[in-house]
Amino acid sequence: MSTDTTVLDGLDFPAPALAVADDVADLLFREARSVHHFTDEEVTDQEIAAVYDLVKWGPTAINIVPLRLLLVRTPEARARLAAHMGEGNRERVLAAPLSIVVAADTRFHTHIPVLMPPYAAMAESLEDNEPTREQMARTNATLQAGYLLVGLRAAGLSVGPMSGMDAAGIDAEFFTENGWKALMVFNVGRTEGSTTPHPRGERLTYQQAALTV
Repeated sequence: MSTDTTVLDGLDFPAPALAVADDVADLLFREARSVHHFTDEEVTDQEIAAVYDLVKWGPTAINIVPLRLLLVRTPEARARLAAHMGEGNRERVLAAPLSIVVAADTRFHTHIPVLMPPYAAMAESLEDNEPTREQMARTNATLQAGYLLVGLRAAGLSVGPMSGMDAAGIDAEFFTENGWKALMVFNVGRTEGSTTPHPRGERLTYQQAALTV
């Protein structure tokens, strides 16, 4: 009987495709689900601030970071928000421990001299170009919303993102003074056990979703 052993360091294993461990990838993507039922445990301002302080480093065009967050907590504020949600989303807003209106600041340009000094002159040129400002704000804040979703999951929180709403109504309800534009609403909290009665839906394969030219 041979007693030879193989030294693992000498074998040519393929390098892992991801730079993070599988449990991290599972937490953020593979096992994470959109959630509509939460425990009553509070989600604190400190938790959300910590998430924001992480995701603010995600890239945006010339560092305009137009993402803005309205944290909706009080019963009165919940009722005001729920009135502008789609029928299927109203009770979800009323029941969640925290709802966040994810918004875009169309006056992001006023911060450019601090956030991107080499482009400070753009602040003046954008002042009278509201259509361009709104397009830039919406595109980049939507990009940041993706960072926010992953950041909340990284903090151990569950998220129920919703776009079924009257965005113009939310703007009129909450944002008349600052000009923010509502993009979507995230319900945020913690869960116990199964978070959804539905099996996980399929996803398109890489071959279906990507082209090379």
